[in-house]
Amino acid sequence: MRQGLDKDLIARVLGAAPKYTLAELEEKFPPRNLPDGAMVTRVAPSPTGFMHLGTLYQMMIAKKLASQSDGVFMLRIEDTDTKREVAGAVDVILKCAHAFNLLPDEGPENGGEYGPYYQSMRKEVYHSVVAELLARGLAYPCFLTAEEMDEIRERQKAAGFATGIYGEFARDRDLTADEIIAHLDNGEVPSIRLYSTGNKDNKVIYNDKVRGRLVFPENEEDIVLIKSNDGLPTYHFAHLCDDHFMRTTLVQRGEEWLSSLNLHLQLFRMMGWNAPEYIHVATINKLDETTGNSRKLSKRTDPEANTLHYLQDGYPQEAVLNYLFNIVAAGFEEEKNKKPDTTIWNYPLRVKKIPTSSALFNMDKLEWWAKEFIGSLPVDELVARVASWANEYGSDDNKMQVADEKYLAAVLGIERDNPKRVRKDFITWHQTLENVAFFWDKLFQPATDYEYNTDVLRAFLETYNPADDKDTWWNKIVAIAEKTGVKNGDVAMNLRVALAGRTNTPDLYSIMTVMGGDMVMERIKGVLDD
Repeated sequence: MRQGLDKDLIARVLGAAPKYTLAELEEKFPPRNLPDGAMVTRVAPSPTGFMHLGTLYQMMIAKKLASQSDGVFMLRIEDTDTKREVAGAVDVILKCAHAFNLLPDEGPENGGEYGPYYQSMRKEVYHSVVAELLARGLAYPCFLTAEEMDEIRERQKAAGFATGIYGEFARDRDLTADEIIAHLDNGEVPSIRLYSTGNKDNKVIYNDKVRGRLVFPENEEDIVLIKSNDGLPTYHFAHLCDDHFMRTTLVQRGEEWLSSLNLHLQLFRMMGWNAPEYIHVATINKLDETTGNSRKLSKRTDPEANTLHYLQDGYPQEAVLNYLFNIVAAGFEEEKNKKPDTTIWNYPLRVKKIPTSSALFNMDKLEWWAKEFIGSLPVDELVARVASWANEYGSDDNKMQVADEKYLAAVLGIERDNPKRVRKDFITWHQTLENVAFFWDKLFQPATDYEYNTDVLRAFLETYNPADDKDTWWNKIVAIAEKTGVKNGDVAMNLRVALAGRTNTPDLYSIMTVMGGDMVMERIKGVLDD
């Protein structure tokens, strides 16, 4: 192990003396006082664009595991990659957390004793920890330029070596104090790298509670801990410091992080800290239409990867979570079919039963969950949910549809009074309003290519009375059929298409009752006048 730096040189390397000692940080962020078995979980998205569905998936799992164990769920914003940060991305993350009822116990909005919950605001913590590593010879200042690292990478590729800064390629790992001072005096700003003592021929063995026994080679790369351009940590070093001092007990993350596990375990061992438990959850994939192969949902090409897509299209948030939870919790759908009051919050999630194989995103299955959920809603709640969506995301026409909530309730209440025959034709709040658009004259689209029996329509107008009860109304339908020589169903179909512009609708008498006499007569007269 190399000799560490003295405190004066550490202050020069970091640009200032560290604010805390490790002992002071341990006192500032003490172990949490929680019941035995309580899990402290976190989700830590980067604000680099829209919120990926996979982040929502991980957020749901993290909150569920903390909730069912009487633990703590944290939201931490990993905003140390300033080059990739997108304005407004944090607002999107928080909006989704609110919309899907996945609010953290601690986070950027509500704070907590283990914050700040933005990594960019925790610089003093990272510098204090890295100062300890510099003092112990477990880290070193590196003055390699981007051009020099590119040159090293090309030499490694040409020789068939793994790329990275390690071993003979780690030029600055054994600089003397005088050499470091010379670089600093020259105005050079270093990054801080790990002084790795790993050997790729040695094995790291870890028992993942989802995947079981895992074996990796030791990490031998001198990874960057603190970046030279902004003094902020890389993901790996921030993860080490934050999950220790925030007292995270379980890190659940996507399987794409498996390749980093050996490094993260090395960092915790190097510090003498107990690492949190890790579980690596399979990704949500889709079938690529071009290749026919399974691949991860892509931010660039798949609209279903964007969590906001589901809010904007009006999918019930509960349906989206039910769909995602059913991927990770075997038996949930079966239990919910038996006991409709079952929710993701009262159904246990067993870590050891989380599947290790990737699930294929299935829009048909999501729509099934949505139909089931909307079908379970009482009319007043259905109206409230549709109106809320329309007023936030809908078009001017959608807002017009929900302006009179009493009329909307009558429209959406059709065929929803029979618990044994629940309507399940609504999928999203948007599609719900499209489905019933014919109830508004402005949105009504006549079926101009339908061959009406005008004798049937005229006969109907002759006897139509909006005050008729259903039996009286039906008897008149039968009488019209006899008079015009057609079947009862043909009479009803002519009326249905004239009123709704379509051949498939809910109960025709209910439609007429909701529309009212004036609209019914005007629609039929409109056909006859044409």
